[in-house]
Amino acid sequence: MIWLTWRQLRGSAAMTAAALVVLAVVLALTGPDLAARYTAGIAECAQDGTCDRFYDRFFGAYEMPFMAASLVVLLLPALVGLFWGAPLITRELEAGTHLLVWNQSITRGRWLAVKLGLTGLVAVAAAGLCGLVVTWWSDPLDRSAAESLALMAPLVFGARGIAPMGYAAFAFVLGVTVGMLVRRTLPAMALTLAVFAAVQLVMPLLVRPHLMPPVTSTFELGKANVENLGIAQEGGGPVRVLLRPAVPGQAGAWVLSSTLVDRSGRAVSDGGDSAAVQVSTTSGPCSPSAAGRGDSCVAEINRLGYRQRVTYQPLERFWPFQWIEAGIYGLLTLGLTWFCFWWVRRRLS
Repeated sequence: MIWLTWRQLRGSAAMTAAALVVLAVVLALTGPDLAARYTAGIAECAQDGTCDRFYDRFFGAYEMPFMAASLVVLLLPALVGLFWGAPLITRELEAGTHLLVWNQSITRGRWLAVKLGLTGLVAVAAAGLCGLVVTWWSDPLDRSAAESLALMAPLVFGARGIAPMGYAAFAFVLGVTVGMLVRRTLPAMALTLAVFAAVQLVMPLLVRPHLMPPVTSTFELGKANVENLGIAQEGGGPVRVLLRPAVPGQAGAWVLSSTLVDRSGRAVSDGGDSAAVQVSTTSGPCSPSAAGRGDSCVAEINRLGYRQRVTYQPLERFWPFQWIEAGIYGLLTLGLTWFCFWWVRRRLS
């Protein structure tokens, strides 16, 4: 049963590697054409000011492969931990073959170093290559994506740059560590997945927003940051303003919070996603009968002193964040590696 399980796991790892090779070939073949289409579209839309519509059409045409490629990079570190890390030591502990090796001339430390070095380097290299190829291929789409899928958005950020290398290294050594402690392959895989998923949730929610002090600014309302205006057809009620998670003049920024504030700087909110603005809707620019009331009503709201107060991380911090986050995972990996060597030398038998 142990041998059958290991053969199945080894087959899954081989299939993962083959799938990565196919993905890299497909992206390498389609990437130049994707970039050429984007360049031609930008040159055309810049002449008549229709680039917003071009972005929507261009991204919509490639949204499915964009999401698929990003998902592969996001899942790859978890697969490394499951199929390469967790079974690496556990299968020998279950079979007892590690005792035979130790009774020969190979020391425990060397035995572990060879296993971690060979398999770990291959896993990290695969994740790094996959992340960088997807980053290169998706560059035109990252420039065209909506705010929720922009480059700094949590789901996209983790599938770009060098961060996947850090994730893969951590997941691999985490799997090895859990395997040595649990000594059962399937429970070790399950626990590795649970711990890795928890860390991957904590990082974007609690850690990444504070890797650098976020920027807080106030902006006038306009097309860039107003999603919708709610004006009752009969008039007489407040105008409901729904803000977009965007920063005027900072395309691709990661918005941490966005609030409508009044002239005194006090937050205006009714407990929902939209905010009620006290402005006349019986007459004037925000009345139901006003012509072109959207732009004129926004101008009236600005005149009354309402502003968007937004806290965000600018797009230009993408690569500094990538290096910092990869460094954090590198330190976690080194800590787990030290623990593995200590455990093998002092506690494992």
